[in-house]
Amino acid sequence: MVVGVPVGRVAAVLRYPVKSMAAESVADVDVSWHGLAGDRRWAFVRPDLSGNGFPWLTLRQRNDLNDYQPGWADPDRPDASSVLVRTPAGAQFDVTSPDLAAELGAGVRVMKVNRGTFDTMPLSLITTRTVEQLGMLLGRELSALRFRPNLVIEPFSAAAFPEDEWVGRDLMVGTTAIRIDARDQRCVVVNVDPVTGRRDPKVLSAISAHRESCLGVYGSTLRPGRVAVGDDVVLQS
Repeated sequence: MVVGVPVGRVAAVLRYPVKSMAAESVADVDVSWHGLAGDRRWAFVRPDLSGNGFPWLTLRQRNDLNDYQPGWADPDRPDASSVLVRTPAGAQFDVTSPDLAAELGAGVRVMKVNRGTFDTMPLSLITTRTVEQLGMLLGRELSALRFRPNLVIEPFSAAAFPEDEWVGRDLMVGTTAIRIDARDQRCVVVNVDPVTGRRDPKVLSAISAHRESCLGVYGSTLRPGRVAVGDDVVLQS
């Protein structure tokens, strides 16, 4: 029996087979020490930057990466199957195709990273209320996809930014135990609209001005398990 206080429910489970490309929404997924199965296991490397601390081709360089839609050929066995990427023009390539790399830029190449290409930690969470609150500050509705989380949580708390209260605590989500390690410090990627690709610097400016540049939280796996849409999120005693 799980002992603790229910603080929310999983509204969406998202993984990113290719770093900085569109999210793949799943109903449920295994969670290992390296995050969601199949999350950020492939990435594209910019020319002549393989030895750089951050060589990845991301939304910082190309606003349109959200228009590339990757998916695992076998969603239930992602790390044992291939990734197929549908381009904005509707063509479909295996992620390893030289034609796909060439479309993304001269000298760009793909790399498989078995443990995932995470900027900070392997799990990221954000609540629907946090997204709503930032939208209110900006005077318009925002999509949680802009913040590229793994888990979108519908909170039970009336707090404006409820996940802040979970930092330093443990959560049970489905059969997975997660430690919430830190608030998520944001970068210019949040300025990119996931639908239109347009940049709006007011988004990061609002997070900087009102939230000390942080929105949502990072976590790590304490006990591997499985999470699913609809699972309760339980704050451990």
